[in-house]
Amino acid sequence: MEIPIFTVDAFTNVPFKGNPAAICLIENELQDDLYQSIAAEMNLSDTAFITKRNSVDFSSGSRFGLRWFTPTCEVPLCGHATLASAAVLFYMKKNINPVLVFETMSGELYVRQHEESLIMDFPLNKPDPQDQHEIKDLLKAIVGDVPIQDVCYNPTTRNLVIRLADTCDRSELTSLKPEEKALLKNDSTGKMNGAIVTMKGAPNTQPGYDFYSRYFAPWLGVLEDPVCGSAHTVLAAYWSEKLNKKKMLAYQCSSRGGELGLEIRDDGRLNISGRAKVVLRGTLNI
Repeated sequence: MEIPIFTVDAFTNVPFKGNPAAICLIENELQDDLYQSIAAEMNLSDTAFITKRNSVDFSSGSRFGLRWFTPTCEVPLCGHATLASAAVLFYMKKNINPVLVFETMSGELYVRQHEESLIMDFPLNKPDPQDQHEIKDLLKAIVGDVPIQDVCYNPTTRNLVIRLADTCDRSELTSLKPEEKALLKNDSTGKMNGAIVTMKGAPNTQPGYDFYSRYFAPWLGVLEDPVCGSAHTVLAAYWSEKLNKKKMLAYQCSSRGGELGLEIRDDGRLNISGRAKVVLRGTLNI
């Protein structure tokens, strides 16, 4: 079996920045263990598998199946690999449709082109306040002694949101180095997929980021996800309320870094926009 495969850096237009995803074009469904083996072999935060479903081919079809796997498990939602999947279809397969529809575990997701960016139609996931005392050991393992202003949790994505105090400098966010074993050991909740650490940005200075973040997900086999689209379905809901803004520019300041445009629509869903750069194409021989 030969499977076309691409590596795409998402939420950037510069090679080796943003978040790399492996994208596989699948003619017919595979066994689940084979999906997982391929994702483990690629060893990126996510590998996506696009299936044709009822579409004749990848160039003329508008509706596709989409699944995402980390090196250790399947996940219900992944933003950067969805962006990367659309990039492969639009840029490499020259798909002729203005909008692509992906059938996923999180329902139908739509992606369209807009100038040099791709815009994804995603759900919005509002977090609820979380008692800091109940998870003080986990918080300590994640941020150490850096002061915390707010803690929330979203049960749909199973993501914890930790907002650093507004008195913090961005360097305090970028210098965090939580250890995988410490995070797993100090999590007594049993309901974690990831921990988002965020802080208020500097919207009045160029390029005008409304907030910054980092995302740690050892529970999914990924210590740090460089730029996480699904985490921003939670962050957008949180910061929109705090900043009283529906349109925001976000920066995830991992070592690779990536930029996301966010817009909460009147229907309660979220547009996530970003660029993508295809950096590798090849064939998997199985």
